Amino acid sequence: LGRWFAQGGGRRDKVVLATKVYGKMSDWPNGRGLSARHLIQECEASLRRMQTDWIDLYQMHHVDRNTPWQEIWQAMEVLTTQGKVRYVGSSNFAGWHLVRAQEAADRRHFLGLVSEQCIYNLLTRYVELEVLPAAQEYGIGIIPWSPLHGGALAGALRKLAAGQSGRTSSGRAEEALRQHRPAIEAYEELCAQLGHDPADVGIAWLLAQPAVTAPIIGPRTLDQLDASLNTLNVTLTPEVLTRLDELFPPVGKGGPGPEAWAW
Repeated sequence: LGRWFAQGGGRRDKVVLATKVYGKMSDWPNGRGLSARHLIQECEASLRRMQTDWIDLYQMHHVDRNTPWQEIWQAMEVLTTQGKVRYVGSSNFAGWHLVRAQEAADRRHFLGLVSEQCIYNLLTRYVELEVLPAAQEYGIGIIPWSPLHGGALAGALRKLAAGQSGRTSSGRAEEALRQHRPAIEAYEELCAQLGHDPADVGIAWLLAQPAVTAPIIGPRTLDQLDASLNTLNVTLTPEVLTRLDELFPPVGKGGPGPEAWAW
């Protein structure tokens, strides 16, 4: 990316650049997490690697229970004041973590989080209980990762039958096929009746959820990227959405808590 940006032509201005911070980058005690030292150090390192002056969205990859929010937000304020970070996001936060983060930011008169990146798809709907309601309450955009559950919702059974297993023969997709094969079979039949690729339907379902800003897709080729854009031409009727809920039921009674489990 850095070499590509360095070619100029205004390409950096046309890109919304997002990166994450938290993971272990060295064996030293301060080589991971969300301490002020690590946040600033890794931002600087990312800027050098990507040969740019700013990051559009600097995302905390996980919650750091050992670092107080006062320290986290002070470091983020420094980076935004210096123009090195434009917006701050989170990833894999619980609903109450979003609340803690935003309340702490508000006390400092700081914008706080603008996005939360969480696993969300037809097969994994836990975030509907509290993460999505909290995000909507605070105006935080949801950016789902693994929108097709590792390929399980991208026509996995059809590909297996054709000898084109790819990623569906391992990891998250393999486990999903083992646990939810009847539902996935019915899902692929429904997609065939609709005349749409399963991958397009899976992402279109996410786009139909009110809290979602944009699912994260993972194309490896330009053809896959172009194919993913077909999702924008898919409109799911209320009847189809109801059928998808039947195939892949939400947690509890559906919707946010406490209604989903207590009412």
